[in-house]
Amino acid sequence: MPAQGKHRRTRTISLRRGLAAVTTGGAVLALPVIGATSAFAAPAPAAPQAAPAPAAVSAQANSAAQAAPAQHSVRAGETLSKIAREHSVSGGWEKLYEGNRKIVGENPDLIHPGIKLTLGAASAKASDGKAAKASPSAARGAAADRADRSERIAAAPVANAAPAAEKQAVAYTNDLDGWIKESLAIMAEQGIPGTYEGIHRNIMRESSGNPAAINNWDSNAVKGTPSKGLLQVIDPTFQAYHVPGTSTDSYDPVANITAACNYAADRYGSIDNVFGAY
Repeated sequence: MPAQGKHRRTRTISLRRGLAAVTTGGAVLALPVIGATSAFAAPAPAAPQAAPAPAAVSAQANSAAQAAPAQHSVRAGETLSKIAREHSVSGGWEKLYEGNRKIVGENPDLIHPGIKLTLGAASAKASDGKAAKASPSAARGAAADRADRSERIAAAPVANAAPAAEKQAVAYTNDLDGWIKESLAIMAEQGIPGTYEGIHRNIMRESSGNPAAINNWDSNAVKGTPSKGLLQVIDPTFQAYHVPGTSTDSYDPVANITAACNYAADRYGSIDNVFGAY
């Protein structure tokens, strides 16, 4: 019995990675081509760092401006108490004086028109009771404030002098209120301290607001030099403390007030410090 042969089916090998092409010269194996879609893309360049937004810069500038202490230029007739009330200074006039003692001086009742007061400048304290370290910007602000204060002190005599044109432009009423206000303007030019309240209080005690008042019964009258006018000034005192630019008549309301305030400033520091016979 003839031996049985083993028959095998020829297996067709599928080329999944290539293609066979038959030519007269033989078989050529064509390899798959890697398309552009399979190529690695070059890394994208890093995006430039965005510059700070203008709004952020503006906000920082506004914060710095708000942090700077406000200032007030003293006008004739003002007091620390009045300024503290108008600007709602925390701690009242005492706190305002404490923060401006170097420029005001030892007498808080004596403030000269033209000086600039710093309002509400307070130093921050750390929670442990030690002073918090100031930031560079705060340090620069403090240094600038000290420099500005030095300039104000050096220029104080110039700042106190009001231009003549401004004086001529102001019209004062011919009554007690107008006389006091005109006197205060002249006092500001001459650097004579005093406030509306201090002058008015002393006038009402001395003459009740009568510019023609005269005292013919006290010791001065016995000596032949009776007290005259709104603030009851004797002639020798009026002549010694007469303010240039005012009338030489001691009964003149404005001349009488300014001369009396000039005398009071020399003897008591200010008319505001007078509460009785002077």
